[in-house]
Amino acid sequence: MIPTLEWLPEGVSFLDQTKLPLEETYVLATDYKQVATVIRDMIVRGAMAIGVSGAMGVALGILRSTANDIETLNAEVVAICDHLAATRPTAVNLFWGIGQIRDLYDALAAANTPIPEIKDAVVTRARQMYDEDIAACRQLGDFGAELLPRKGTVLTHCNAGALAACGYGSALGVIRSAVARGHQIDVFADETRPYLQGARLTAWELMKDNIPTTVLCDNMSAHLMKQGRIQAVIVGADRIAANGDTANKIGTYGVSILAREHGIPFYVAAPWSTIDIHTAHGDLIPIEQRNPREVTHSNGIQMTPSGVAIENPAFDVTPARYISAIITERGILRAPFTEAIRRMAEGARPAREILEAQTI
Repeated sequence: MIPTLEWLPEGVSFLDQTKLPLEETYVLATDYKQVATVIRDMIVRGAMAIGVSGAMGVALGILRSTANDIETLNAEVVAICDHLAATRPTAVNLFWGIGQIRDLYDALAAANTPIPEIKDAVVTRARQMYDEDIAACRQLGDFGAELLPRKGTVLTHCNAGALAACGYGSALGVIRSAVARGHQIDVFADETRPYLQGARLTAWELMKDNIPTTVLCDNMSAHLMKQGRIQAVIVGADRIAANGDTANKIGTYGVSILAREHGIPFYVAAPWSTIDIHTAHGDLIPIEQRNPREVTHSNGIQMTPSGVAIENPAFDVTPARYISAIITERGILRAPFTEAIRRMAEGARPAREILEAQTI
């Protein structure tokens, strides 16, 4: 399994994804501010990995605190959470991960739990979340596997694999599960400009698993769809609104339109923690704007004229009407997504989801 991040006695170790695929190096974050830098600079990336990283950052901050009383520690925890929350605005998993540790801390502090016991508890919870993320990805992979063709080519955009999680992955987890069941799957990986997550990361990890992979420039998929060379599209997500609208890496929206035009199923794979039931629809999802240098330069080499205006939104939103199904570890959601998400949030799985799960 690819070691995306790991809790160590010294701190949290991260595989530096900015150096892949040419170098496999690690960055050690020994305090919460360093964890925040790792998240902001995309040394670690992907909604699921960011969520657990945020949780570990809060736990690390509490663990490293020298506060001798709860009042002082309370103030520190607020600052820790705010600092980590300011790193990346779109991936709701970040705020979920921070919230998991914050809620546990608040409950323990309110119960007058001794500070050493609080530290042990938050570290234990953060490490549990790592294991839970891997289990969730494997479960959603099993749910989604049968949606993929027994033999054919699947297109994916960006990287929603083990590198975007604690292991296994969401969209690539579905592909892995399908291959493990005997499906003969080839993968087309969009390069995913401007950060090239598909070309650098998706191709790297699928090649490690010996899954046949071809990298495409982002403007090639329509041509291949027209030729009948793509049988399904599967992507991850950074935030899914209560109506099913889905924020994912910039360019995903365009791929969804192309898939609809060519009659190709378009699947979203993400853990339940990526669904934001408090955001009614996609227009309310904040879209991160990143450094123009990601567009103007490639591998440190300037590619555009000096002074030209640059747009660099990191994400776009795919309307729910273009999504064939949303695959989670709780089951498969289908339209109407507002109702399906509401029922799943309440713990009631629609009959067709239960039947689908039983056939897998």
